[in-house]
Amino acid sequence: MHKSITAIAFDFGTRRVGVAVGNSVIKAGEPLKTIAAPNADALFRDIELLLAEWQPNQLVVGRPTHPDGSPHEMTAKAIRFGNQLHGRFQLPVAWVDERYTSAVLEGDAQMRDNLDAHSAALILEQYFSELGANFDAKAAD
Repeated sequence: MHKSITAIAFDFGTRRVGVAVGNSVIKAGEPLKTIAAPNADALFRDIELLLAEWQPNQLVVGRPTHPDGSPHEMTAKAIRFGNQLHGRFQLPVAWVDERYTSAVLEGDAQMRDNLDAHSAALILEQYFSELGANFDAKAAD
């Protein structure tokens, strides 16, 4: 039996950052909020408050790429953001391919208002799905 992991996921954007929380027991992401901070200091202050409230032991950041998987301008920005999270908060950061998360949600009118937070929830669920597959593979060895 593996230890339960509480994770906070981020869907990074230059204007907004979606945030979701979840744990490895229920393997679901719950949209928390979309942060529209005026600058990096304000963004990280908001994140610090969320980390204090939820006490995660894992951070997850969506890594955007072109449909073929090749990096683009936002890929480097999201990676830099994840590295800053790790540096500031000393928590491990996992990366999840987020190519399809926003596309899945854009057609849903109810989710459009909080699209970034819902995208973060999907990123988190993808992380738990991959985590579960890794545990299953190790168990089969």
